[in-house]
Amino acid sequence: MNKTIRRTSVFVLLLVLALLGRATWVQAYEGKALADDKKNRRKTIAQYAQPLGNIVVAGSPVTGSKKTEGTDLEYRRTYTDGELYAAVTGYSSQAYGATQLEGIYSDVLDGTDDRLKNPLDAVTRKQQQPGTVVTTIDPDVQKAAYRALGDTKGAAVALDPATGRVLAMVSTPSYDPSKISGTSDGDVWKALTADEDKPLVNRALRQPLPPGSTFKLVVAAAALEDGLYGSVDTATKSPDPYTLPNTRTVLKNENASAPCENATIRTALRYSCNNVFAKMAADLGQDKVKAMAEKFGFNDAELDVPVRAYASVYPSGMDQAQTALTGIGQFDVTATPLQMAMVSAAIANDGLLAAPHMVSEVVDSDGDPLTTFKDGDSERIVSSSTAEQLRSAMRTVVEEGTGTNAAVSGAEVGGKTGTAQHGENNSKTPYAWFTSYAKDPSTGKQVAVAVLIEDSGAARSEVSGNGLAAPVAQKMMAAALK
Repeated sequence: MNKTIRRTSVFVLLLVLALLGRATWVQAYEGKALADDKKNRRKTIAQYAQPLGNIVVAGSPVTGSKKTEGTDLEYRRTYTDGELYAAVTGYSSQAYGATQLEGIYSDVLDGTDDRLKNPLDAVTRKQQQPGTVVTTIDPDVQKAAYRALGDTKGAAVALDPATGRVLAMVSTPSYDPSKISGTSDGDVWKALTADEDKPLVNRALRQPLPPGSTFKLVVAAAALEDGLYGSVDTATKSPDPYTLPNTRTVLKNENASAPCENATIRTALRYSCNNVFAKMAADLGQDKVKAMAEKFGFNDAELDVPVRAYASVYPSGMDQAQTALTGIGQFDVTATPLQMAMVSAAIANDGLLAAPHMVSEVVDSDGDPLTTFKDGDSERIVSSSTAEQLRSAMRTVVEEGTGTNAAVSGAEVGGKTGTAQHGENNSKTPYAWFTSYAKDPSTGKQVAVAVLIEDSGAARSEVSGNGLAAPVAQKMMAAALK
């Protein structure tokens, strides 16, 4: 063979091998990345090529799919009672992606999850029938929360203390995910994203705010566990008024006539005495209060239910005066309604915190489980004795103190109100909080709740945890125990 021809043949062969190698690399190693690329139109076409799987509440789907016309995306997502369940489902939009459960389980719901395929299907990439996401939501509690919140800007969460199941999760104002599920919903999308009330934000999980006096439960738990005070009925060393350490700032109580001087923890919770808990936090020191807060879930940046919640924060690096302010849920302390529901849930559950979750299982089209979430996967937060004492003091709050609007007939109810400052020098309308638990002694049913009223439109003088948040919690607890 001619030397030149031979060299050319070898060169051409090397080019062919290089092309085959590149093709193999793209197919075998980069195929999935290319298929999952947001710019790949084929992925979106495949996602909406068949009806999506459903998100289920109490055995009934709260989602669906509708045939579309004039587009290569054959189906679009629909929602039953979309505004009611938006904080649970999130949205699945042909134009704007997916959030919440819709986003986390998008592969299961559109049939592309590899667990839905047999080995042959995995090779051929055949799209299978979609799976289903089964939630822990109790529709009665969800509806009670949504109706009670009404037109206010706020959020509410209900947990089963023993199992960690999320029974309700509501954020208001809400939105209807059906109205942004297509490709021609730009006007609605612009209105939602421009709305100052931020309806697309799940306030129950993703907007930590100062928890105010509801945080006093965490400080009380730290004091009892540390042995600073022997019981909730031991007199504290708490001057009234109380001057913040190393300052001239006098911390006052909302009720000037309340018996807050040297008050017991029970009395201090009943009247929400700022002087008692500010001094208690300063006496304990930030490290001990922080350690207790973190046991309850604060500073956890990976709290998944399975939607990830923003971390509730207990700060570090404070002076004594700032530490004292954290004792009343101010300074840089922030919490989500989920977090404050977890505090009440652990106290209600004898000091054990069950991992919160709002999905019980994810199943394939035949109903076989792909993922199962364990109920009652718990961790001890405080001793049984401390939990019992705090429940007793919380009952006093509802029976004789600042939380009377939370009482449920025939049930054991304990709670804590909170009113948190908002704005520079408390210039804006305060936040109203309530966290509580309820038990029905005849049935054994129980529930823990947290409610945040961010803005009710009420006059500043009318804002209180008992006046605004406790009635919402009361309706949720009554529905859960029914």
